[in-house]
Amino acid sequence: MISRRTTLAAFCALSLLPLVSSPAPAADLPDLKGRAIVVVTENAYPPLQFADPKTGTAIGWEYDAMNEIAKRLNAKVSYQNTSWDAMIQAVSDGQYDIGMTGITIKEDRKEKVDFSKPYMRSQQFMLVRADETRFSDAKSFGASPDALIGAQPGTTPFYTAVYEVLDGNEQNARIKLFETFGATVQALRAGDVDMVLTDGTAGKGYVDASKGTLKLVGGPLGSEDFGFIFKKGSDLVAPVDAAIDALKADGTLDALNKKWFLDYKMGQ
Repeated sequence: MISRRTTLAAFCALSLLPLVSSPAPAADLPDLKGRAIVVVTENAYPPLQFADPKTGTAIGWEYDAMNEIAKRLNAKVSYQNTSWDAMIQAVSDGQYDIGMTGITIKEDRKEKVDFSKPYMRSQQFMLVRADETRFSDAKSFGASPDALIGAQPGTTPFYTAVYEVLDGNEQNARIKLFETFGATVQALRAGDVDMVLTDGTAGKGYVDASKGTLKLVGGPLGSEDFGFIFKKGSDLVAPVDAAIDALKADGTLDALNKKWFLDYKMGQ
């Protein structure tokens, strides 16, 4: 949903410090010879990347995937955090080597950054309070004039809200803007907004953790492919693409999907 993005989580306590070992790269993959790579993320989208509710440790699907990519390419990865609205520009400026936070591959973003191959496809769904009865899909939401949407500006959920749920007016007063996705969910819980658009998997994670206070309604609203981002012309794109292909081919990405989207239970 940054779009963006998605998201659930688990027991693999992933350090924000560089990996201490530099194992040999997998056969047929480039050898980055222990190169240090700084990855920036937001830690706001379970199960892709977030802070474990119990320990505060940064964990998630993207951390597992990036750590495995670094291992196979013989690189040392460390992590930094920034807000979504600053991330693309920061990577474009070369402040970080890679950005990851469920970033949708879009043509206008390709003008500022390079993307990896897609590593995941997601669809947007409507996340609402469990007692919501005024609407059950995008059409009935649009026809409910008092119903409000919470969104981050410039994200796929924002544009989906504008053009697929409402009237195409980006200044529509029914959209309330927030700095982080977590803030939109908090506003939903508090009754300050009535719906948040989220990737279906992310939404399931929030529903599972809500103790019966949230639910998903309606069908999918479009689909999006997620990719890692790099500074234009980065020599890391080809090695990371090769590693993504390898992780797809040997079932590693399928295993991560099972771990984070099926087996992991938020807060348990």
